[in-house]
Amino acid sequence: MHNGLYNSLSTLHLLSDAKTRSISPESFTGEPGKGGMAVEGTGAPCGRELGQGWKISPSVSIQPGEVFTMADITGPGAIQHIWLTIGRLKGRDVWRDMILRIYWDDQEHPCVEVPAGDFFANGWNEYAHVNSLAVCANPARGFNCYWTMPFRKRARFTMENRNPEPIIIYYQIDYAEAPVDDDCAYFCASFRRSNPTEGAIHTIIDGIEGKGQYVGTYLAWQVNNTGWWGEGEIKFFMDEDTDYPTICGTGTEDYICGAYNFDVPGQGYTAFSTAYSGLPQIIRPDGLYRSQMRFGMYRWHITDPIRFESKLSVTIQDLGWRAERRYLPQQSDIASVAFWYQTLPTKPFPPLGSRNDLEVI
Repeated sequence: MHNGLYNSLSTLHLLSDAKTRSISPESFTGEPGKGGMAVEGTGAPCGRELGQGWKISPSVSIQPGEVFTMADITGPGAIQHIWLTIGRLKGRDVWRDMILRIYWDDQEHPCVEVPAGDFFANGWNEYAHVNSLAVCANPARGFNCYWTMPFRKRARFTMENRNPEPIIIYYQIDYAEAPVDDDCAYFCASFRRSNPTEGAIHTIIDGIEGKGQYVGTYLAWQVNNTGWWGEGEIKFFMDEDTDYPTICGTGTEDYICGAYNFDVPGQGYTAFSTAYSGLPQIIRPDGLYRSQMRFGMYRWHITDPIRFESKLSVTIQDLGWRAERRYLPQQSDIASVAFWYQTLPTKPFPPLGSRNDLEVI
């Protein structure tokens, strides 16, 4: 009997004893037969003539400084899909002000701590269409995550509002209740920002301890000089590596599975979004207030996970060109999200930083 937690086209025909559940503002607990029962909520004024059962609580308003518990689920089971969209303020998106955290089992510190936009490969507070296996961002600002997230005892999701105004979020967390295999690891994601980079090195993640596999990278990269900026190599320091890594890439666009500066002759920088990698966002200077190039890109290691036995650190060089074809150590603004699975316990992440530290400037 298929356990129903890990699905693909090749398993959808198999019967399972797993129980499908879903949590949203219309069903905060996911209990059977308890959805759509609200009599008050953000949609109540719109449904005042229709009453209970008619979209009375489709969203929640998170107050300034509030940490709202989106879901608190008893295991065992696995998260299978997350949908999220965040209300705008005065026509602007404020995704860096909204911090998503996920806690697994009895661990007190989170295994996921990422600004909401960056988690869904939209790091610049501007929508970019992402069409990949793990993450989809769909018109208009509909964020979707398909990373499988097994848990044994408990899954807790929170959203912190760091903005001085209330923010409305709509969300749905779909999961299955079923036993979790002994060899299942826990999903983790961590945000880092170097603004600017020091020594032309950005640390994507360091200090991972445990056994697991690295499964993805998102990069929001602002270039603070002219010329091509992506000569830097990504380096994976695994287990007993010290000065030199086990895995060393050949350039930023190469790691994203592109080539030659993402430059299609006659078109220049060219956006793309595929199952495993993409450059979905290119924000060009406007000749007025936008003075730097900004890029958003991702690389998912779904078919080629990077497995480690005890430790992992990942860095990328911030390297461009100067005259006479000499490398230029740069000082870019680089924000990243590392995605991986590992055994518990995880080490606490470094402090995320203040609202100003995360601000898109």
